[in-house]
This record gives sequence, C-alpha cells and structure tokens, in this order.
Amino acid sequence: MALQSDWLQEIWRYRELLYFLVWRDVKVRYKQTVLGAAWAIIQPFCTMIVFTLFFQRLAQIPSDGIPYPIFSYSALLPWTYFSTAVISAGNSLVSSSNIITKVYFPRATIPASSVISGLVDFGVASVVLLVMMAYYRIQPGLHLLLWPLLIVPLVMLALGVGMVFAALNVKYRDIRYALPFLVQLWLFITPIIYPSSMVPAKYRFLLAVNPLSGIIEAFRGALLPGREIDWLLLAISVCSSSIILTLSVLYFRRTERTFADII
Repeated sequence: MALQSDWLQEIWRYRELLYFLVWRDVKVRYKQTVLGAAWAIIQPFCTMIVFTLFFQRLAQIPSDGIPYPIFSYSALLPWTYFSTAVISAGNSLVSSSNIITKVYFPRATIPASSVISGLVDFGVASVVLLVMMAYYRIQPGLHLLLWPLLIVPLVMLALGVGMVFAALNVKYRDIRYALPFLVQLWLFITPIIYPSSMVPAKYRFLLAVNPLSGIIEAFRGALLPGREIDWLLLAISVCSSSIILTLSVLYFRRTERTFADII
C-alpha cells in the first residue's frame, strides 16, 4: 500500500504531463480522419450487429429475455474500452521511446494516459446505448447509479494489465504481436456473447477467475431492470483488479529503471 501511495503521489506531481499525454493521445487518434469521434461508436455498434446476426439469429444464444442488441452492446461498451486500453497501453512505451531516452519523468504516465484517454471513446459510445434503450423502451432503475462507479475497477484492471504488457514489450517485442491475440481470446472467456447463466453450475467458479466477468455482468445489471447483480462476483472482480494493479505497479517500478537502456 505504501508503494502504491508513493507511486500515486509521483503521478500527481506530474499531473500536468499526464494531462498533456492524454490530450495528445485523443488528438492523434482522430487526426486526419474523416469520421473523427464517430469511430468510437462504429466499432462497438458494428460488432453488436455481427453478434446479433450470428450468435442470436443463427446460433440461437439466449439473452435472458433481454433484446440481444441491448444485451450485447451493454457488455461491448466496457469490453471495447478495456481491449483498446490494454492494447494501446501495452504498446505505449515502445511508441514513446523518443522521449523516454531523453528526459526523466514517471514512465507510468505513458500507459496511464493511454488508459485514461480511452474513456473519451467510452463516453461517446455510451450515448448510443441510451438511444437504443429508448428505442426498446427499457427504463433503467436505481442501479443505474452504479454505472459510473463500475468504471473505477474497469480502469484499474485495464491499467494493471496494460502496465505489465507495456513493461514486457520493452524487453520482448513479441508482445506487440501476441497482445491482440491474447485480448481476442479474453473476449470468448468473458460473458459478452453469452449470458453467465449458460455456464454450468460446476464451472461457474471459473467466472470468478476472470476479473472482467463480474465487472461486465455488473454493467449489464446496472442498466437493465429486473436483472440481479451478482454482488459476490463483483466483489471478487474488484479485489482481483486491485491486486493485479498493485502487482503491476511493483513489477513496473522494478523494471522501469532499465527502459531507457533497452528500448
């Protein structure tokens, strides 16, 4: 805890640099694009259409009585943010090698900026979900207040995983090619395409092994009325995310002193 406190204090001292890096990432992402911020909507929306056609219409995967477009899109929102943030953070140090070798600053601000800048896309894409819910006449309950709070463990998990891959990528450039594949596999072991109710009871403990499961399920439960939130699974996910972030900070701090020499 003391190490995390020191790390956060150091990041806070360089908060202006962090703000600059976040703003830079946002501008670079949409620089010289025709559709601009619309790409934040296009990716999860098109993925939702594909999932609806193939998994709901053809494979007949249930959605617990919820319209499948809403069922899938409500999970694709946090998933798209998480996957994009992890891949961006994982490649961030190598992409910023020119400044790492020239001046000292907390190296963690680079992957942190990639994770934080992704929240802009998350916010833009969330507007489409509200429109879809209005179309299907779905009125959220009081659990909707939980929605912004769930962003915290989601960011913690994305930052923890992204920092580890960023540090590994400096030394092992294979990570750059393996990371998208690993993230894609993570999609299929997370209840996004299918409901967690499809998982047999004797294998449900595996959901707790994946820290993203409880967060995704809680995002759905916070939006959709009549859907219970698995508080135990969410608590496990929050604790797991905290542990992953703590271990990531330990590993990152131990290896960052060598970044400038080998990057």
